Amino acid sequence: MKKSALAILTAALALSSAAQAAEVYNKDGNKLDLYGKVKGLHYFSKDSASDGDNSYVRLGFKGQTQINDMLTGYGQWEYQFNANRAESEGAASNKTRLGFAGLKFSDFGSIDYGRNYGILYDVESFTDVFPEFGGDGSERQDNFMTGRTSGVLTYRNTNFFGLVDGLKFGLQYQGKNDSTSMNGRSAQKTQNGDGFGLSASYALADTGVSIIGAYTSSDRTKDQQSQAYGHGDKADSWGAGLKYDANSVYLAAIYSETRNMTPISGTNTVTGGSVSGTANKVQNVELVAQYQFDFGLRPSLGYVQTKGKDIENGIGDADLVKYIDVGTYYYFNKNMNAYVDYKINQLKDDQRLKLATDDVVAVGLVYQF
Repeated sequence: MKKSALAILTAALALSSAAQAAEVYNKDGNKLDLYGKVKGLHYFSKDSASDGDNSYVRLGFKGQTQINDMLTGYGQWEYQFNANRAESEGAASNKTRLGFAGLKFSDFGSIDYGRNYGILYDVESFTDVFPEFGGDGSERQDNFMTGRTSGVLTYRNTNFFGLVDGLKFGLQYQGKNDSTSMNGRSAQKTQNGDGFGLSASYALADTGVSIIGAYTSSDRTKDQQSQAYGHGDKADSWGAGLKYDANSVYLAAIYSETRNMTPISGTNTVTGGSVSGTANKVQNVELVAQYQFDFGLRPSLGYVQTKGKDIENGIGDADLVKYIDVGTYYYFNKNMNAYVDYKINQLKDDQRLKLATDDVVAVGLVYQF
């Protein structure tokens, strides 16, 4: 059966928050696109920390300028304005999500610097497509190169210098961000030492199948090495993923591991003290299956389990994240969609970290352009 235009469009939108953009300028080799979304979002949960209004607005732009036949300059910026705060509380909770500039050298690749996605997210992006949740296993924002992060120099190449269709790779370097740096990061969980990472992926032509792998290694700061939990001088990670995206079906699975990298918190039920630091080792599994109906419905089923290993002070092995995710999108048209996402928490009440065990339901209405 021939797919409708709506089905094709909504499938693309479901996998990219910036799939659309409004072109505001395009002249003499200079182009500027504006994109954004307004999301009315509410969480329902017995856990008071996960219950209530989560509405926000995001706004961003992508620009490029043609310098010559071989060289193109580009930049991107994205900001989030939280709409669930009182006006008197100011803008402290608003945040810059992305901000980088770079140069693209024809088939020789691109290089950019600024606040961007860490290279391990290349793997994690395969399963970070749940209607609301997901992306909370090994991925953390400002946690080395696992999610959005600052001070990264990124080189990317598509189609292997124009020689191999479907083969992509990336290289990344991250400069040190600690309490003594210019940005003065006092929170240990957002600090990092000098590090590097790489990723490679291959899409099999005309099959919808893609495979990917990534690796990162960074120095840990002195503050991080002095924590009660996690003492190593290196923070390492690796991950691999597989996805199928064709015939209205989206299937993906990833596996990743981190060493001395993933933050942990909670209460140690063995000693009674609070937990702060990193897990010595983390194993992360994420799965997702979605189907795009022609009339706009996109049901989603997912699973995330992140297990900390060999945690100090009597904790040993413990699940940090574990849940089943059941949800669905409904696309009214290319600009408007609604969704429901049910996070069925699988953490047990007798766990040694005393993490939240309640389920969470998210209901959202989104306008995007």
